[in-house]
Amino acid sequence: MGSITPDISNRGVIKRAWWNLVRFGFRLLYNEMAFTYDAVAWAVSLGQWRAWQRCALKHLDAPPGATILELAHGTGNLEIDLHAAGYHTAALDLSRAMGCIARRKLRRRGIPLSLVRGQAQALPFPSNCFPAAVSTFPTDFIIDPATLAEIHRVLQPGGRLVVVFNGVLTHGSPAKNALEFAYRVTGQRGPWPVDVEQRLTNAGFRGSVVTEELGRSRVLLFVVEKAGG
Repeated sequence: MGSITPDISNRGVIKRAWWNLVRFGFRLLYNEMAFTYDAVAWAVSLGQWRAWQRCALKHLDAPPGATILELAHGTGNLEIDLHAAGYHTAALDLSRAMGCIARRKLRRRGIPLSLVRGQAQALPFPSNCFPAAVSTFPTDFIIDPATLAEIHRVLQPGGRLVVVFNGVLTHGSPAKNALEFAYRVTGQRGPWPVDVEQRLTNAGFRGSVVTEELGRSRVLLFVVEKAGG
């Protein structure tokens, strides 16, 4: 009887190669190919991306004029929304390319710049200084215990963290079905690889997952508060 070990080994190699390719593709999108990000986001959401982002605003629970922390600001779209809603902002992203795009976009609209390049695991802000923090469609850095510890540190007691972590197209069409397949094969569907609620609890947050229905799509957020407020 022949051994099946070579087949199993080959499948493992192919699987690792595929996920390495997916990670490389996302790295390009956030860096060298960042200039395509807005167009790609629009295409993969059938035009719903900006509506998905804006779902975060109603959950911030911060007074007008407050300064909101945005993590992974990307091309600056949510910065525009936050300022239109009457907030001041401080925003951070690791990508130099995203920072350049966001700066150009905000300058064209006369929006004050408050963008910082850095890592969410080492936030360059004082403790207890923000009433709310927000992140839309972040990578898995957002559930790194070091990131959660830093967010907890910079939030005021009772301060809120709002994360838009998934958008799902709900109306059937060939395009929707094709996009859902693409989401699955690139690891953007299914449960988080760790117990996110437990990590949030361990970091000192309390809250829950919230679902927003938008007619043609559904958005999933976690909305949590710093315990002690």
